[in-house]
Amino acid sequence: MKLAARRTPPTLPGLVGTARVERRSRSLLPRLRPGDIAVVDHVDMDRSTAQALVDAGVSAVLNASPMISGRYANLGPELLAAAGVTLVDSLGARLLATVPDGQRIRVDGATVHVEGRPVARGRAVDARMVSDEMAAARTGLATQLETFTLNSAEFLGREQDLLLHGQGLPRPGTRIADRPVVVVVRGHDYEAELAAIRPFLREQHPVLIGVENGADVLLEAGYRPDIVVLDARADQQERPSAKVLRRASDVVVRVERDGNRAATDQLERLGVRPLRVDTAATSEDVALLLADAGEASVIVGVGMHATLDEFLDRQRSGLASTYLTRLKVGPRLVDASAVPQLYSGRVRPRHLLLVMLAGLLALAAALSVTPAGRMWGDALMTALTDLFDIVRTLP
Repeated sequence: MKLAARRTPPTLPGLVGTARVERRSRSLLPRLRPGDIAVVDHVDMDRSTAQALVDAGVSAVLNASPMISGRYANLGPELLAAAGVTLVDSLGARLLATVPDGQRIRVDGATVHVEGRPVARGRAVDARMVSDEMAAARTGLATQLETFTLNSAEFLGREQDLLLHGQGLPRPGTRIADRPVVVVVRGHDYEAELAAIRPFLREQHPVLIGVENGADVLLEAGYRPDIVVLDARADQQERPSAKVLRRASDVVVRVERDGNRAATDQLERLGVRPLRVDTAATSEDVALLLADAGEASVIVGVGMHATLDEFLDRQRSGLASTYLTRLKVGPRLVDASAVPQLYSGRVRPRHLLLVMLAGLLALAAALSVTPAGRMWGDALMTALTDLFDIVRTLP
């Protein structure tokens, strides 16, 4: 009897993975696992979010909105494309409702399939498309800068007392005057920058300020943050752990003007007595202003935004705050990437020994060309020869 052959189901084209669905990219990050497909609604994906997605090991990013709207040259899509992540955008507002969270889905080109049926179609984004759209977005940079200038002037009008005179800033118990300060933000390349300044941290003993979960970065690296600055409106995953908050000497909470006391009350229940600052400036900028108002000798920024593209990449309400704060603290602020070139470390005993040996060799060379030096050299050679003969005759 002839047995019927078992049919192997055909392999369908495309990429298969578990969908993790969340409208806000930042809220999705803690749930991601390697190989997952991130489903978000994020116009103009910024670089810090893109880096977090790459670090999480996602295989694809499905975006209900355009990755690059053309308003400015955002840096996130370029990073994702370079990492080989499959990108599909402009899938429409219904994407988050039609793709179930936690279900296996298939992405074939620009089409998303759930349980074998197509549920959304968008636009497949590759590295070449990203490059072309970034170039087009940069042509509108002048318009963005004009808007940026107007926003900065408006922000300065509201916050001039804080920015220019430090009014409203709390006084932390940690002594800052005439000491170096290192401000750590969990931003782009923060791990490499923190590792590069280890000699500076070990030898200079600076004041360490962790901004939100940048405080956890310090603790993981083996350092205790002296001051923690956090935003009252920050998501739970952006806040530092309770362990870090309890170990810090000072905790400063940034609250929007006329904001409620819910965040400070929560910290007090943890046994932490926070210092409150009412401002529209970002928590990162509050940390810089605290260091500047405390008369720090130098401020080193780890994981911060340093270039024009990075400033514009943020495209959030804190952009004007960041720009004006950098102008205020400019004479003191140094990017962490520059510290290894500017700081070579303290002089160590071995360095002094090498200098001494080099000096002795130079002295011996100078003496060897003088009559007295030749006479001493001959006497030394005779003594060494006699010593060698004695040693050789020993039983």
